[in-house]
Amino acid sequence: MSDIAISIKGLYKIFGKRPAKAMQYVKDGISKADLLDKHNHVLGLKDINIDIPAHQISVIMGLSGSGKSTLIRHINRLIEPTDGEISVYGEDVLSMPKKELREFRRHKTSMVFQKFGLHIHKTVAENVAYGLVIQGIPLNQAKKDSHKWLERVGLDGFEDYYPAQLSGGMQQRVGLARALATDADILLMDEAFSALDPLIRTDMQDILLNLQQELHKTIVFITHDLDEALNIGDSITILRDGEVIQQGDPQEIILKPNDDYIVDFIQDINRGRVIRIKSIMNKGESVNGPSFDYNSVLEEILPDVVNSPEHKANVIDGNGDIIGSIDLKKIASSIAKPAVESSTNTNYK
Repeated sequence: MSDIAISIKGLYKIFGKRPAKAMQYVKDGISKADLLDKHNHVLGLKDINIDIPAHQISVIMGLSGSGKSTLIRHINRLIEPTDGEISVYGEDVLSMPKKELREFRRHKTSMVFQKFGLHIHKTVAENVAYGLVIQGIPLNQAKKDSHKWLERVGLDGFEDYYPAQLSGGMQQRVGLARALATDADILLMDEAFSALDPLIRTDMQDILLNLQQELHKTIVFITHDLDEALNIGDSITILRDGEVIQQGDPQEIILKPNDDYIVDFIQDINRGRVIRIKSIMNKGESVNGPSFDYNSVLEEILPDVVNSPEHKANVIDGNGDIIGSIDLKKIASSIAKPAVESSTNTNYK
């Protein structure tokens, strides 16, 4: 099976009465604002090219109007593109006839929405079982099968409750359990935690990460929250006005933003809490000093490095082998806010 689960090539979406004609204006370089002002069309997506790895959490983020929710809805064709290609494990999604597309949505993708999307007249168990019933499984069996997912998200004992009897965080747990119950490989999460209070949102992120360690789903997660993206994302794609501005793993984006927009986007994060020493180490070098796991963040090791005789430390891998070193000067420069860099290459594995 390919390491790429979802491949998006040259994707455009233009909203309006004559999108095909408006496409030419876009390809000629018209701005999003001018397309709306002069031609009454809205540019949703422009030339999106993304390969989404299998079995990882890929975050797509941006401010309101950046196109991130429009993009995720193209993956299961809730929105039809103006132009472009989308394939899932090599299957051309855009060429699927209605029956095949229906089966694709039932069995290969599940979706978790920001507003929960629960059926208010159905119990919690019936909501979680809904996708299984759509797949053709009898309701009683589907409810039994869904019980394990309610346990996994911490809602054991709430099977007979109705959504209105649950808090917002509990309702979103139901939504997550419902998406997982269908056993779809691809999970699409559209601002799934954005409506929740900060503490509940963090709790939901932890639940998702714990489940992902076991299930290894292919998750496309939409958010406008950088802290959330850094916490859960294996990779991050940042959109602005319907275009991809930068793609990379979280460390890459933090350390090497490739334009002023990204610099502004990341300027308020606590860099000491998110930058890992593997990202800035001197590879292959050993020093006289303490040793730290390569996934340690700068804040964790800073006091010991300051107190070490040479203000240096070794970086070790999961086997305890030294793979590099780090010093106080490099830690300090990495904690400082970055300037724009032209290259997005990293110096770590």
